[in-house]
Amino acid sequence: MLRPVFHGFLGRLVRDRRGVSAVEFALIAPTMILLYLALTEFSQVYMAERRAGHAASMMTDLVAQSATATAAGIDQTFGIGEVIMRPFSSDQLSMRVSSLTMKPGGKITVDWSRNNNNKLTRLSEVKEIPPNLIAPNESLIMGEISYRYRLSIGEKLIDREFVLERKYYLRPRTVNTVTCADC
Repeated sequence: MLRPVFHGFLGRLVRDRRGVSAVEFALIAPTMILLYLALTEFSQVYMAERRAGHAASMMTDLVAQSATATAAGIDQTFGIGEVIMRPFSSDQLSMRVSSLTMKPGGKITVDWSRNNNNKLTRLSEVKEIPPNLIAPNESLIMGEISYRYRLSIGEKLIDREFVLERKYYLRPRTVNTVTCADC
């Protein structure tokens, strides 16, 4: 009794191959779209991370080149960091520059510290730095940057924030210690 049904409508439906491409596309398209969006977002995070690293490097380098620093000069340096981060918003950008000196006995003191906002507070002490960077009675300029990157696609789907952080250590170039009277 079922045999005539397969010869009729159902038989034609089973043998018909015209919609195979549409079905395959419907199965593959969501995966491909998700992969495309994920790669786009990864590229944006990577670019933000690279720019944050470049901003920290540039900021530290500019301070290490000077003999003395001022609060206004360091604030201008922070402005350069904000420009480097473009097209990313500088609202989530936190920067800090500090001068460190190693005392005899290996204790590291903070000579001065300046930050661009309250997210990274002024540095009062440093517990450790990478080994063999400075010897006793030498100083170092430490530049730090922190950038909070929130995923731009699918904020409703994935509420995720990445904190991109970088630290750079450079020795002063023209003097033993870069001083800052008003920092």
